[in-house]
This record gives sequence, structure tokens and C-alpha cells, in this order.
Amino acid sequence: MMDWDDVRTFLAIARARTLSGAARELGVRQSTMSRRLDALEAKAGARLLQKTSRGYELTALGEAVLGNAERMEAEAVAVERTVQGRDVALSGVVRLTTVETIANLVIPHAAAALHRKYPAISLDLLSETRSLSLSKREADLAIRMARFEGGELVTRRMAMAANALYASRNYLAANPQPLTETGHAIITVLEDQVHMPEPRWLAERLPKAHVALRSNSRDAQLATARAGIGMACLPCILADGHPDLVRIDPAGPVREVWLGVHADLRQMPRIRAVIDALDEAFAAARMRFAGEA
Repeated sequence: MMDWDDVRTFLAIARARTLSGAARELGVRQSTMSRRLDALEAKAGARLLQKTSRGYELTALGEAVLGNAERMEAEAVAVERTVQGRDVALSGVVRLTTVETIANLVIPHAAAALHRKYPAISLDLLSETRSLSLSKREADLAIRMARFEGGELVTRRMAMAANALYASRNYLAANPQPLTETGHAIITVLEDQVHMPEPRWLAERLPKAHVALRSNSRDAQLATARAGIGMACLPCILADGHPDLVRIDPAGPVREVWLGVHADLRQMPRIRAVIDALDEAFAAARMRFAGEA
């Protein structure tokens, strides 16, 4: 019979489609993953995954058992959440995922306060553009620039983040023409983020501008704007601290900042301690988020 380790191996390879990717997901060597796959198929007596030129793909049998394996995974994660939700120690690791700007400007203050009060709690900070799953325990806490989905999560709004149009003084001196005329350059996001409010607003505000640089890193956009390459729609909390930048149009999009935690974990003492530290850090930064500091 397949046990939980077999199921994890099967799901990891099916999702990553490579042994190396599955090994990274499970934190093992690629050679270990290869041995696990061989042992899994020997135990099953049939192939669940077929290696092709595009990577590993599900066989007909693999497709038939995929749904059962995913339900087994969901139950295992639920057991883990229930057990960890009863952990009363003010120690251990809390995994927090958020966007780059908040990771750089807000979380350090929360982490410092947390460490002073509870030095036995370690914070793993994951700054990623993709949304990690709280239900699957990819992270314990998440701070996102949009509302969460999922009835098993407990969420609340932490701040309202204003964005505005910025450019360097050197850029504006060299480009005095109105925003609606040709000749302006903009700094924006890559194609996978063009649906977000900031790039849509920027394109509407400067319809005749050409793109000088694309990056999904707000820090990179900030540095490029400061270098005088073009204009950018940036979070006020990020850009207002730089005197070489001018806020041109303050009427940019306002984004909600939300905190989410799985309901099973919200009362765990170390999770509660991190949330309290986050509350204090966000309260101190509220005016900066609004662009009023």
C-alpha cells in the first residue's frame, strides 16, 4: 500500500514534472527522489508517471489516483494544522510571506520588536511575487495587497497603501512637456503583472509614453526612476523618503493591505506574538502608507 511519503513523492513529481524540482520542494537530493520514485512504482506494480521529452507526465493510472492523493494530502495538512494549533510554546519558527516593499520597510521593525520580547521565536520571511498557500502550510502568515479567498482563513485589513507618479528632478528638467504628450518614458512591470492597478493606471495616465524598463521589483523600479530613466507609479511609503524624487501626480491607485492566517493556527501563541508585532509595526507606518507622513 502507498503510504504518506509515497503520496508526497508522487504529487511533487506530478506538479514539478522534474525530479530536481520535486527534490527542491521536498528538501531532498535529486538522487533520493529518483530512488523514491523507483520504490513507489515497484510498490504500486505499475507506472504512475511516464518520463517524456517535456518532463514527467501522468499515466492513465496516475491520473486515476491523482484526486485521491490530493485528498490524502489535504487531510495530512489538516492534521498538522490541528496538532500545531495546540502548540503553546512561545518559541519555534513562524513562516511569513509578503511582497518585497513590505518585507523591506515594515517587517524589520516587527521582527526587531518580536526578537526583543520573544527571542526564542524565529521568523522565516519569504518575499515572493507568487501567493503561497496558507491552507497547504506553505506559510503560516501572509500579507498581501488584495483580499484573501478561502473560508478557512481569518483575515483583516492592515493598511491602505497609496501609490503616486514619481520622477527624478533631472528627468523632469529634461522632459518638461505635459504628461499627455509624446516623449515621456515610463518604468513599469513585466507582462505577468500588467493586470494590476498600478500599471493600468500608469498606462492611462501617460498613454503616449514609451516603456524604458520593465521589472516586477518595486526596488528596481525605484532605483531606475532615481537614475532619471523614466517615470514610475510607486508606493508612497517606498518613494517619499527620497528627496531626489518628485511626486508628480498624487491621485494614483490605493491598494488594501491584508493579513491572513489559517483559522486553525490563529490562537497558537507564537503566531499570536508575530501578529501582535505586525499590528504595532503597521500602526506606526500607517501615515507613510497613506502618503501623508
